[in-house]
Amino acid sequence: MKKYYLLHKPYGMLSQFTREGGHPSLADVDFKFESDVYSVGRLDTDSEGLLLLTNDKRLNSELLSPENGHPRTYHAQVEGSPDFSDIRTLQNPLMIKIKGKEFKTRPCKASVLEPQPTYFDRIPPIRVRKSIPDTWISITLTEGKNRQVRKMTASAGFPTLRLIRESIGPFKLKDLKAGQVRELSEAEVGVLI
Repeated sequence: MKKYYLLHKPYGMLSQFTREGGHPSLADVDFKFESDVYSVGRLDTDSEGLLLLTNDKRLNSELLSPENGHPRTYHAQVEGSPDFSDIRTLQNPLMIKIKGKEFKTRPCKASVLEPQPTYFDRIPPIRVRKSIPDTWISITLTEGKNRQVRKMTASAGFPTLRLIRESIGPFKLKDLKAGQVRELSEAEVGVLI
């Protein structure tokens, strides 16, 4: 039987069921997943937010295939105050390094979030500089390279302080609290394919 879950991955947790380097893993979530369920894609240990887990291999390959371009939206708390031209820089293809090789990003959607969201404080808290403001921006990608959002914002001059994946296709983080799981129906998943 095919199973689908949404999880709000907390900061510091691995996007896998095996523990490494002293970090908690998906095995530490207070929920009993079936043994054949795995995460679709990953979030870095220091990123938070929406993770989709399933035992549906077809959906997994469908979502991870770059040709299909399923949108994923991230809210990034960046150092500084990006203006219109900075957002345009993020929207247009950028050259970033992925595993030592130059990579040209696809065009994406980006905007300053208005109003600024009020997420619960992260533990540990982000680095705060009294002389430099921070701003929440939204970036929607149709690709997912290693640490891509962080590399894009740094390339534009706005280092990421905190990164939260807000949505995967039609599925949104909404009121899921860190560590919380919600099971999806096959009908809900059907809108992805």
